[in-house]
Amino acid sequence: MAKPLKPGNRATVSAQWEIIGPRGGHTGQERTVPKGTQLPPTPKPGQSYIPVDRTRNKSGRGA
Repeated sequence: MAKPLKPGNRATVSAQWEIIGPRGGHTGQERTVPKGTQLPPTPKPGQSYIPVDRTRNKSGRGA
């Protein structure tokens, strides 16, 4: 599993980013974020993001 990123950090790859709860649980909510763009705010405090479905182009292969 990739290291979760907090809202406001820059996306390391273009992907669907899933919101993860404070204790690591899956919320089932995803956001599409291009590489280099800030991750949006989460609905609740303490949540973070992990990439779950990378975009199938050059910027999705990334880190």
